[in-house]
Amino acid sequence: MLLFVGLGNPGDKYRNHRHNVGFMAVDEIVRRHNFLPEKKRWQALTHEGQLDGKKVIVVKPQTFMNLSGQAVGEAMRFFKLTPADVVVFYDELDLAFGKVKVKVGGGAAGHNGIRSITQHIGPDFTRVRIGIGHPGDKSRVHSHVLGDFAKAEQAELDKILDAVAREAGYLAAGDNPRFMTEVARHINPPRPSTGKQRTDAPDADNKGKVTERSPVTRSLSATPGKMNKNEGPMADALRKLKDSALKKED
Repeated sequence: MLLFVGLGNPGDKYRNHRHNVGFMAVDEIVRRHNFLPEKKRWQALTHEGQLDGKKVIVVKPQTFMNLSGQAVGEAMRFFKLTPADVVVFYDELDLAFGKVKVKVGGGAAGHNGIRSITQHIGPDFTRVRIGIGHPGDKSRVHSHVLGDFAKAEQAELDKILDAVAREAGYLAAGDNPRFMTEVARHINPPRPSTGKQRTDAPDADNKGKVTERSPVTRSLSATPGKMNKNEGPMADALRKLKDSALKKED
C-alpha cells in the first residue's frame, strides 16, 4: 500500500494558487484512474484506488500547509507504513514552470508543508516536485506562491497535470526515472520528422553518376577550347578530351 499525498491549503480561496498544485495533481490522479469517492479521516480528504496493481490512498491534508505532517503521520501509523511508502506532490519554487522532478529524501528547501511532514515521519519519503518557477525577486516570492496561475499558464498547467496523472503508475511501481522520462515526453513531445531529404545529399539511385550539379559537368559545358575560370586541372583535361573526340566525329 502507498500514500499519495497532495499538498495545498483547503478552501475555494486557495484553490487555484500555485501553492496548491499538489492538490491539483492528486485530484487529477483520482479523476483519471477512477478512485473511490471522497472520505474524511485523519484530518484529511482521502480517496482509495489502484495503480500498477497496488492499493493507493490519496491524502489531502485539511490542516493548512504548515501542519500537513499531522494528517500524513496519522495515516501512516494507521496502516503501519514506513516513509518509503509515502509519495508527496508539491510545488517547487526552484524548478522552472513545466518541469517535474522526483527525489527521495533531502531537506525542505523552505517549503513549510515538507518541513511539517519531515517533523512527523522523517525525511526519507518520495517527493514529486512540480515546478512553479521563481519570480526573480525575493520580495515577490510570497505573492507568487500564494497567487493564482496566470491565464497564459493554464494550458501548460493542464498538460503537466495530465502527464503526472497519466504516468502515476510508474511512481506506484517505484520506477521514478521512467516516470520523469514519460512526463517530460508528454509535456514536451519530440518534433515529428518532416521527411524532407537534404538537397545536397547524394542520390542513392544515382550513386557514382555525375549529376547536373556536378562541377565536372558544368566545366565540360564550357565553350570548347576555353578554360572555365572555376574548373581545376582535372576538369580541364577532361574538357580537352571531349573537344578532341568531337573534332574526330566531325
